[in-house]
Amino acid sequence: MKTLVVNEIFHSIQGESTLAGRPCVFVRLTGCDLRCSWCDTEYAFYEGSKRPIDDIVAEVAAFDCDLVEMTGGEPLLQPNIHELIARLLQLGKTVMIETGGHRDATTLDPRVRRILDVKTPSSGECGKTHEATFETLREGDEIKFVITDRADFDWSVDWLAAHRMPAAIPILFSPVHGKLEPAELAQWILESGIGARLQLQMHKILWPGVLRGV
Repeated sequence: MKTLVVNEIFHSIQGESTLAGRPCVFVRLTGCDLRCSWCDTEYAFYEGSKRPIDDIVAEVAAFDCDLVEMTGGEPLLQPNIHELIARLLQLGKTVMIETGGHRDATTLDPRVRRILDVKTPSSGECGKTHEATFETLREGDEIKFVITDRADFDWSVDWLAAHRMPAAIPILFSPVHGKLEPAELAQWILESGIGARLQLQMHKILWPGVLRGV
């Protein structure tokens, strides 16, 4: 019987990515091998319980929702996630995964929408990027930069210039909530001409101060 250590499963509004605003079921797995300075889900580092994949699938399927996101923590730390994803795809779900960008995501089912973080200097985890994954970008994938200050922004622009991402891949710039005013980041994007999308964490606007289950 295959299992996963699950922190929480909940039904909410997708707060990030180009699918922001859509209802979504989130499966948050326990464990992370990064310690980003601005992390807002530290409770997922250790809290959770081992659950059979059958039970997880049943709980997700109980929601009348066709969009599911695998998140964490770092969901790719648990190899059995591939089995869970396969089961959800069999049910006709649209499956997303948000990963720190430092783990190998090349073996994921090609139908999975991969949201890949690129860790900026302020995260304290800069440089931990699984380059091979970024060489296999495909339709449905997105790249995200979490920005704390102008140094992060300039670094991100330089990273994009060096890596030449395909034009069809959305680039998301997200201000650290409470650290950088969205309007300031918006102005930097406008002035730079890079074509990145400003991403606000919609769930934090809808439910301010609520840390779990949103």
